Amino acid sequence: MTDFAITRNERPAADSVREGVLAEPGFGKHFTDHMVSIDWTVDEGWHGHRVEPYGPLQMDPASAVLHYGQEIFEGMKAYRRADGSVWTFRPEENAKRMQRSAARLALPELSVDDFVESVRQLVRIDEAWVPAGGENSLYLRPFMIANEVFLGVRAAQTVRFMVIASPAGPYFAGGVKPVSIWLSREYNRAGKGGTGAAKCGGNYAASLLPTQQAAANGCAQVLFLNEAGTELEELGGMNVVLVRADGTLITPDSDSILDGITRNSLLELAADAGHRVERRPVTLAEWRDGIADGSITEVFACGTAAVLTPIAALKSPDETIGDPGAPAGPVAMALRQRLTDIQYGRAEDPHGWMVQLTEAR
Repeated sequence: MTDFAITRNERPAADSVREGVLAEPGFGKHFTDHMVSIDWTVDEGWHGHRVEPYGPLQMDPASAVLHYGQEIFEGMKAYRRADGSVWTFRPEENAKRMQRSAARLALPELSVDDFVESVRQLVRIDEAWVPAGGENSLYLRPFMIANEVFLGVRAAQTVRFMVIASPAGPYFAGGVKPVSIWLSREYNRAGKGGTGAAKCGGNYAASLLPTQQAAANGCAQVLFLNEAGTELEELGGMNVVLVRADGTLITPDSDSILDGITRNSLLELAADAGHRVERRPVTLAEWRDGIADGSITEVFACGTAAVLTPIAALKSPDETIGDPGAPAGPVAMALRQRLTDIQYGRAEDPHGWMVQLTEAR
């Protein structure tokens, strides 16, 4: 196992400040006292594994990431259990997905062991920032940037991997509520052969304008279709799943969709519970006709931040599919409860998904 040099923050947040943040953490607003950094060069490979004080980066204006968008990231959480110990969920899967993203963006692949250990190191030194109770968690953001000082369209020869952390409150402060989402026909999130399956900032940047349009139309998120405008892809930052009346779960299958770890886990739990699971192309017409004839009874979105969000209706200028006032469906809510119970240690973990980061208090 690679050793990490540790430089402690000489000016950490005061206890009173940290306690105030943990009382109302929000999401992505506050950050812990430390961060992890690992450097890579084409000659030395990965080196300089370290935990250091959280703070601004000194970056040359000619750094490659600022001009060519060569960067990737991950999103995951650490959970405080009733006994005080802290655990995380399927970090090896995040590590493997980051390797796939790195390969697509011509970035170096960090080993699974170094990825997981970097998360462990950060959580251990900043354990006091992990909130307790409810659906609170510590959101972890591993990311990789090309920081070579060079203007030219080629893969960078200098890269930095980092992990930062931010206390997070429950996504649904008032309880889980079904949402309406907006159908984007004017824009695509990604195209065939593009970067849709990689977790990179450009995919999210492409979703921001359509997401603004969704908000302007009273919707919480935007749904993208394939280039032909006939098949479902995913939301701006979440996968989508349809539930048929016979209990079958259907999710779009495409090489331009992010391979969601939360989605995959929910589908495994669904299979455990006896549900049939189908990964295949799903047309917009299938959703529309299924709602009309009752063969589709629930739709939900899923991802790290919200875990699972029931979708009540899909809106566009031409039509509304579903009922904006519909309640959350029983299949979706049962799956969400099952997964969060595993994550917070309230239920058995039959698949061995949870990884312990700190000991019980």
